[in-house]
Formats: sequence, C-alpha cells, structure tokens
Amino acid sequence: MNRFTKAAVIGVALATTAAPLAAQAQSRGDRQERREERRDDRRDYRQDRRDDRQDFRRERRDDRRDWRQGEYDNRRDYRQDRRDDRRDYRAERRDDRRDYRQDCRWDRNNRDWWRGRDDFRDYRGARNGYWYAPSYGYYRVEPRYYGYRWQRGGYLPSSYRGYYVRDPYVYGLRPAPRGYRYVHAGSDIVLIAVASGLIASVLHDVF
Repeated sequence: MNRFTKAAVIGVALATTAAPLAAQAQSRGDRQERREERRDDRRDYRQDRRDDRQDFRRERRDDRRDWRQGEYDNRRDYRQDRRDDRRDYRAERRDDRRDYRQDCRWDRNNRDWWRGRDDFRDYRGARNGYWYAPSYGYYRVEPRYYGYRWQRGGYLPSSYRGYYVRDPYVYGLRPAPRGYRYVHAGSDIVLIAVASGLIASVLHDVF
C-alpha cells in the first residue's frame, strides 16, 4: 500500500471516528444547556411564587387593616349615634315632664285641675268613710277623721302616714326637709316628721 492510499485510509478512519464524537459532544452540550434552562426556569418560577406570596400577604394585611379601620369607624359611629339618641331621648323626656307638670299643676282657682292626670284616673269624687290618695286610690278611715281639718302642731296617726306625695312640685311645694315627708291626708297635704308624725305644715283642700 503506497503512502497516499495509507493516508487516505487514515483520513477516512479519523473522519468516521470524529463525527460521532462531535455529535456526542454536541448532544452533551445540548443537554447541559437544557438543564441550565430548566434550572433558570425553576429559579424564575420560585421567584415568581415568592413574589406572589409576598404580594398576597401584603394585600391581606392591607385588607385586614382596612377592615379593622372600617369596624372601628362603624363602632365609633354606632356609639356616637347611641349617645346622641339617648341625649335626645332624655331631653325629650325632660321637656315632656316639664310640659306635663306645667299643664297639670295644682290650681286653687280651678277645681278640675286634676282631670286628665294618671294619678287621679280612678278618682270619682268624695266618698263617705273614705279618703282618696293620688296614685294610691281610696282607702277607709276612722269616722272621727273623716272631714277632719288638720292643723300645724298636731299628729297624723301612724296608719295614715304611708301615702306619700309622689311629686310635691305639682302642688307648688318645695322639697321636704331632711327627716320630713309630704303625705296625703284626705283632701289635704301635710308635711310630717317621719319619726313622730308631727305636722309641720298643712296645704288644705287640694282637691
């Protein structure tokens, strides 16, 4: 075999061997590139998930903060509304009581001043043998006290001392001093010492 032929054979052999090696090297390079791409994809995916979770947590915090603020505002407004309602209600009740007392106060020149008052709703005029106490009704008395005219310095019997005047203002009376109470006694109102029944003053013929 001459040298030319030998060189050709060697060249063909090298070419035949080099092609698979080159192809194999290229395949390894492709696989490595794909692996790097997959790593990059996974890294980007994890980063995106972290970013999404952070954004989600941030949004939840903002939502909770907004909700708590809204609840706080609602409760504050509700409490303020309730305070305003109670204040208005108390003011209306005061006005109503003042108007009622003003309209239904005792008037010596008006014998029918008591008509329309709740504490006189069952009053039907004088009854022999009975006294009438507003808010209490009729109750029997001893004959000797029926029509009795009470005087300052006398004593109201203990059995008749429990019919207290509910609202002295209606009768133009000042608040009773400490230890004294206004009491209905027939058609009169007497101011007595609670301990003894001593009569300190008398308002005659109230009704």
